[in-house]
Amino acid sequence: MLDSKVKFDLNARTPSEEEEDLFQPPAPLLAGAHVAGLPSYRDMYRDSINDPNKFWKTVAAQLYFESDSDKGLEWNFDIRKGDIFCRFMDGARTNIAYNCLERNIAKGLSIPCSSHPTKARLGYGSRVAYLWEGNEPSDSYKITYQELLDKVVAFSAVLQSKGVRKGDVVAIYLPMVVELPVAMLACVRIGAVHSVVFAGFSSDSLASRIKQANCKVLVTADGFFRGNKFIALKNLSDHAVEILREEGHSLNSMIVLEHLNRVKHSNSDFPPIKMDPQLDCFWEEEVKKCTGMESKVEWVEAEDPSFILYTSGSTGTPKGILHTTAGYMTYAYFSTRMTFDVHADEDIYWCTADCGWITGHSYLVYGPLMNGVTSVMFEGVPTYPTVSRMWEICEKYKVTKFYTAPTAIRALMAFGNDKVTCHDRSSLKVLGTVGEPINPSAWKWLHKVVGGGRCAVVDTYWQTETGGLMITSYPAATPMKPGSATMPCFGVEPVIVDAEGRKLEGPCEGNLCFGRAWPGMMRTVYGDHKRFEKTYFSPFPGYYFTGDGARRDEDAYYWVTGRVDDLMNVSGHLLSTAEIESALVSHHGVVEAAVVAAPHDIKGHFPYAFVTMVNGRKLDKQTIADLKGVVREKIGAIAVPDVIQEAPGLPKTRSGKVTRRILRKIAEGVAVRSRNCTRCMLDQKRRLFADYWFFVPELFFKSSVVKRETLIGMIGLCGGHVISKPWEAQGKPGHNLIVYGTDPTDMEDSAIRFELTTNFTVVLADWVIDSICGYRVKPLLDSYRITKKPECLEISRLIDCI
Repeated sequence: MLDSKVKFDLNARTPSEEEEDLFQPPAPLLAGAHVAGLPSYRDMYRDSINDPNKFWKTVAAQLYFESDSDKGLEWNFDIRKGDIFCRFMDGARTNIAYNCLERNIAKGLSIPCSSHPTKARLGYGSRVAYLWEGNEPSDSYKITYQELLDKVVAFSAVLQSKGVRKGDVVAIYLPMVVELPVAMLACVRIGAVHSVVFAGFSSDSLASRIKQANCKVLVTADGFFRGNKFIALKNLSDHAVEILREEGHSLNSMIVLEHLNRVKHSNSDFPPIKMDPQLDCFWEEEVKKCTGMESKVEWVEAEDPSFILYTSGSTGTPKGILHTTAGYMTYAYFSTRMTFDVHADEDIYWCTADCGWITGHSYLVYGPLMNGVTSVMFEGVPTYPTVSRMWEICEKYKVTKFYTAPTAIRALMAFGNDKVTCHDRSSLKVLGTVGEPINPSAWKWLHKVVGGGRCAVVDTYWQTETGGLMITSYPAATPMKPGSATMPCFGVEPVIVDAEGRKLEGPCEGNLCFGRAWPGMMRTVYGDHKRFEKTYFSPFPGYYFTGDGARRDEDAYYWVTGRVDDLMNVSGHLLSTAEIESALVSHHGVVEAAVVAAPHDIKGHFPYAFVTMVNGRKLDKQTIADLKGVVREKIGAIAVPDVIQEAPGLPKTRSGKVTRRILRKIAEGVAVRSRNCTRCMLDQKRRLFADYWFFVPELFFKSSVVKRETLIGMIGLCGGHVISKPWEAQGKPGHNLIVYGTDPTDMEDSAIRFELTTNFTVVLADWVIDSICGYRVKPLLDSYRITKKPECLEISRLIDCI
């Protein structure tokens, strides 16, 4: 029987061990697990839904609050009932940095002394917080909890000396070095708000984020290496400052970390940095100046902001996702503890994510530190200097819990199993994936080859906006299905609705929403609460809308099917198509641009751009290079389209909106053919022949459902040609559009034959039916005959239905 308060079916059938592609939790993980067995999960989940206030306040009691509150979790998700809000323990006072550092040290948690494990015990301050691994294998060091605290206290004094006070925003633009979490923790220690900007973003992206958040201070570095590539971070920061000055925004200070002089690198050919004495200062010099300055913990309100993290928006303008204090802190702590089953006395935990993304915030900094665990922090890339680098690090530090992206897994799969199996991975217990759904073949490779068939795999689904994990398996509790995110986290109520917002029950597919609040969710879009409400709560009133589609199977397992809006997931990073399009049309030779996601074997998806050039201009190799350069400069290398294709015209709806679904089909076809090393669009070696007759009544040309020019442009986009002649059938005027793939110069009308790729025929057929017939969909769909043959796809309009 379904619990009266629980909306998720706890009594869905338990998957059978005999089922194909079902993997049971590893038996050795059951002993001492935080969630031991599926019945344990179901009981805890029921409690978290039936009495969320009691559940979450019990979790919060494991953390330190300077003052408590009798309030629990409050929210409104229905825009029809008033402003959208979420609050947790409103009125309480606490501090995240204190809970990460002093709380652990003050609790007196201890670890065995390695030389006398049964006698002496060391204080918790001596426990290693981070094992830092540099870009070069020879660069590594460790930092204890006490040393980390000392650095945080010292740098918080530096920030205060630069005028940073409670509520002020500090921009952090650093590589993956220990000073990155130091800067983050120093901000929240004094009640300031940090805004970390991914070090792979451009000067324009950095400047826009600094301006939007009204940052007072920028923390950056001289530069760093990522693989063989040198990133001149200070120069990029200088350019951002120039942009800000032109736009009337000024900074109090730019604090520069000298990183290059403490690491090894094979290439010393990089430009010297320039220091502006009125603005710039070096990190270590400022720390020395502030020696002896007092920097006390600032006890902040539960709903005071802790950080702003910008993520892509479908309109092209990045959204400043604002997270507050008590709720985020509680959720990051608890979700880390339960999902990865972390035990501070046993685990070496490694999350490979960059702190420029939410995964680095929640599961490399705040979650692990609040749990007192030792973490690996990695500056480099998985394939440098060898393709075995990840597994070398796992062996070196005896990593037990490993959390990475499907993109990395797919890339490493390509190098063969022996690059993995030559290293000792016997310490591994839990393997996690994040950023995008992992395809079953990659899941099985991760499980069998990396984990040796004895590790749990946790496929985690969540967002920057959610602050923490939302749907995942638990290592010792959940039977695993490759490719499925499995079941909801504690306190989370997933809901699938149809296009009209109707809630779907049982096995189904639709739009993924959440039906209730959770402590770690975002509170607003910084500076634009109306956008917050419109983006997440207007599409389906009463629900938080993720922007993703999902399927729920007969076992109540969730399968995320991908974005349903104008965002794309590239290597686990969410990018805005509108932002890339805006960058492309800023080029003087481009009239119009549309960007869609195309499938990629390694990255999951890649940006595929269609551009319409100004009259008389051609899209040549140099222009393509220039356009890629514009995107790289304005957004960053991760957003550069892999393919830029010229489009004589873009398919559009009556309202003028680009029909992206059609462009996606073209891009998907090109991507598939490219992987087979064949020519995009027109394959000279494998041409297909067929006759196409499109009888389009004059009604459709007049109705603006689709303009004739748009159809011609669409056909040209696909690599074909078209001629249009007046035609009449049964007394009704129309046009006979003769479409073909070769130049028509010497061809006779009586023998229309044309050569097109399979991709083109499918795309065109689909587009004609969808767009031309979209005016009155049902009756007109029935008036087309579609015939599939081994060599072609034929579409013809039935004359007696015109």
